[in-house]
Amino acid sequence: MATSFVQAKAVAQHLGYPVMVRPSFVLGGRAMAVVFDDAGMEKYMREAVAVSDDQPVLLDRFLDGALELDIDVVCDGEDVAIAGLLAHIEEAGIHSGDSYAVIPALGVPEPILETVRDYSRRLALDLGVRGLMNLQFALKDGIAYCLEANPRASRTVPFVSKATGVDWAGVAARIGLGQSLKQQGITDGVPRAVSVKGVVFPFAKFPGVDPVLGPEMKSTGEVMGIGETFGEAYAKALLAAGIPLPLSGTVFLTVNDADKGRLPELAQKLVALGFGLCATDGTAKALESVGLKVRRIFKVNEGRPNAVDLLKNGEVQWVINTPLGREAYFDESSIRREALRLKIPCLTNLSAALAACEAVETLRGDMTVRAIQSLG
Repeated sequence: MATSFVQAKAVAQHLGYPVMVRPSFVLGGRAMAVVFDDAGMEKYMREAVAVSDDQPVLLDRFLDGALELDIDVVCDGEDVAIAGLLAHIEEAGIHSGDSYAVIPALGVPEPILETVRDYSRRLALDLGVRGLMNLQFALKDGIAYCLEANPRASRTVPFVSKATGVDWAGVAARIGLGQSLKQQGITDGVPRAVSVKGVVFPFAKFPGVDPVLGPEMKSTGEVMGIGETFGEAYAKALLAAGIPLPLSGTVFLTVNDADKGRLPELAQKLVALGFGLCATDGTAKALESVGLKVRRIFKVNEGRPNAVDLLKNGEVQWVINTPLGREAYFDESSIRREALRLKIPCLTNLSAALAACEAVETLRGDMTVRAIQSLG
């Protein structure tokens, strides 16, 4: 905790940048931020929140690049049922309400999932929960860190109920009326298909807003996509959320240094799908170093034609921009705002972009439409 910039700087330097900073009491991630350096910390402490002895800020080491898991459980005091375990598509650092998520938790090793289930059961029992509980974990270097444990129903409960075919809110209510899980015949939920929780954002309603995501929640709604494969479920969720992915054309890429290690994987997938590539200098060099052909363009402050010019001229059909640090968020916001104005899909997270490639493959084929009741 810190009640002044001097204290906050000392704590941040002890933990090591970047750090997650937030007021003592927050709702929806309000005024939460990832801070990268002393200058950012000073600005945050001066402008973001009112700080006093009664209202300190909380600082945590930020697990950069971690995978986040959401888990809903229901407990009657003696037994615990795992309602559902979701893997976020975006890495930790994006508010859970703004993250796309998939059930079952695809790509996560079973031993880690079993550890998370075990921790969740033990926490629910030790905390004396009667009813629903939501927990969030971050996975980093094979270790599961419990970020929070909330003894209440989560926004994911309706989604998990549809994904598993169990009315978990009803189960919890009956526990409150004295019925145990055994009496109700309830065991762990089993996903009926691959389901993706999608997110609806209000950016189109607010001209000039920067659509980049972070720890402060910005979404105003959720959708759900169900399919036999992840690609199908994700494609349906994106369509329902009003994000129609292009099936051809040119992709503009500009990613931060931390993402450049995974950039070739994304670029090769895009090329295999038939997309052309254009990029700013640093990203273009990373692509050319692995033998990929890319059109170089200027940054907005470097000259013409730049990324915004290409967007206005209809030469770019998809933007993938992963900012990092204060300068990137500021300098590249004009690209994201222009993409939003022109209704060009813009993804600000590399994991989401990789997942979107699978969605494009599905959209080019035949998608199955079926009633949720038919899942059994």
